[in-house]
Amino acid sequence: MFVTGVNTKVNTLCALGGEKLIKSMTGFGRGEINNEKVKINVEMKSVNHRYCEIVLRMPRLLNVLEDRIKRVIQKRIARGRVEVYIKIELCGENRALVRADGELAASYLKALTELNSKFNLPGEIKISKLLQLPGVFNLEEPEEDVELWWPTLESTLHHALDGLMQMRIKEGKQLSEDVVVRAKRISEMVAQIERRSPVVVEEYRERLKQRLKDILEQGNLDPSRLEGEVVIFAERSSITEEIVRLGSHLTQLAGCLNSDESVGRKMDFLLQEMNREINTIASKASDLTINSLVVEVKSELEKIREQIQNME
Repeated sequence: MFVTGVNTKVNTLCALGGEKLIKSMTGFGRGEINNEKVKINVEMKSVNHRYCEIVLRMPRLLNVLEDRIKRVIQKRIARGRVEVYIKIELCGENRALVRADGELAASYLKALTELNSKFNLPGEIKISKLLQLPGVFNLEEPEEDVELWWPTLESTLHHALDGLMQMRIKEGKQLSEDVVVRAKRISEMVAQIERRSPVVVEEYRERLKQRLKDILEQGNLDPSRLEGEVVIFAERSSITEEIVRLGSHLTQLAGCLNSDESVGRKMDFLLQEMNREINTIASKASDLTINSLVVEVKSELEKIREQIQNME
């Protein structure tokens, strides 16, 4: 039976623990590189997102490199919101310098002296007052071609990405192991539903037979009428197609867990389809045992859905 095949595949995945690297969308990474001219620090954190969204927080002088920074990240991350924090500290001769505007300070001092004299204000004019006035001191960034920083910045980005990806892979492994266990449970319950289905038809036959006996005074049953009613019920309550599709979806789900590609969205689609099939089974099967199994299957599907929301 096909369900046994699905069980075999899921069991194989359980035994292997997942050979491929399913990744979570949650992670953190940090990179730092120093040289004689510049010190660059990069921190990244990623969280769930339907698509790949990259948010950069960095000095304005790096804006010309924004597209290149995003391309580096997009080559390694397919989904998730990634926040990137970049800090740059110039070293040696490139260090920012503080310069005083003497002419502006003299102008301030002259104006303050005139005010003191005109209004006979108490106190002396001290350097601390001049420090508080705008424009007296300026922080000057040396003129530097940011293109010269790109190789160092790119290397720092990769260091941060390495840490981020390690965390995403580690968490992804835990998520995929949980999904494998739950998929195995679902497969086993689908097999129980499949075995129960013909029993439901037979039980209906017996109930119908007893009902007709109670109605007919002579107790003589028309076999053709009984069989006709049973055939109609069997056709109306048949869940074979739904069982087959559920088995196919479980096989595809197992295949996703053994893929190196971004599979989160595909798995989310498969979960929607599996929910649709199991709901159809619930509506067709007039049986407490099957309905009880359906409730359990839906519970496991919901738990899997929660897990794959964090898969890349």
